[in-house]
Amino acid sequence: MTGPQPGSGAGALAEAIAATRRFGHFTAVRGVSLRVGPGEIVGLLGANGAGKTTLIRMLLGLIGTSSGHVALFGEPPSRAVRTRLGYVPQGLGLYDDLTGAENMSFTDAAFRTHSPALPGQLRPRELVGSLPLGLQRRVAFAQALAHRPELLILDEPTSGVDPLGRARLWETIGEAAAQGTGVLVTTHYMEEAGECDRLVIMADGSVVAEGTAREIIGSRLAVVVESAAWAEAFSAMESAGLGVALAGRGLRVPGADPAAVRRVLDEAGLSATVREAPATLEERFFELVSQGAAVEAGAGGSR
Repeated sequence: MTGPQPGSGAGALAEAIAATRRFGHFTAVRGVSLRVGPGEIVGLLGANGAGKTTLIRMLLGLIGTSSGHVALFGEPPSRAVRTRLGYVPQGLGLYDDLTGAENMSFTDAAFRTHSPALPGQLRPRELVGSLPLGLQRRVAFAQALAHRPELLILDEPTSGVDPLGRARLWETIGEAAAQGTGVLVTTHYMEEAGECDRLVIMADGSVVAEGTAREIIGSRLAVVVESAAWAEAFSAMESAGLGVALAGRGLRVPGADPAAVRRVLDEAGLSATVREAPATLEERFFELVSQGAAVEAGAGGSR
């Protein structure tokens, strides 16, 4: 295959190189590097306060970097290059006191486009502020896509939306990427991370892992416990300080030593099967985030 590859640096639609942003003595983003290429979906994951939105605002040129470099389409962010992207912020960027059609008319006037029809569930005179959140987000997506952008930047686009609505929005994201649009999307939903080509995980302002979901999980394992007395087993392991989680009627203990788990169960007089299984992305995510928090605490909270 010839030509620049997504994420290779060449032809990057959005790029951050060692980008750092400080607010006084607080460092919100620390030395983050990230690239989004044409036709790829890059998922930006992290807990609240990880620095995701601050990084996006730097990429858009809404705030400057304290050090490092960001670029859109190979140039410093500017009003001119921002016309080539579509952006859905957490607050959606809609005018609540206008109808969906009026919001779209505003976008058409700004970009000199002609938007497709809005979702059929919309009533012509219904103000956006009175719509269910799922419909509001569909209007925001339609607005962001109206001018056929080369890059989509989506900050928690499915937050608060029901599962069916989330599935529809991800169909839209996939269709845009299939047509060559690059996508940078933040999400809290681990199942949505599986829709991404690559993932970048942030914790306390830094990147703690990046790659495909399989690469990030790697060879990490979880101990799986199956017991008729699962409630008692849960209590015993929790009391022993093990990071146990309920999965159906089974129990999972990411990163634990099977022998240590067995010892806790034996001491509690509980019969159970104990085996190892590959960790899930969600388990690996929480492990990475916890490690990032521990490193930050050890550094004395110098951010």
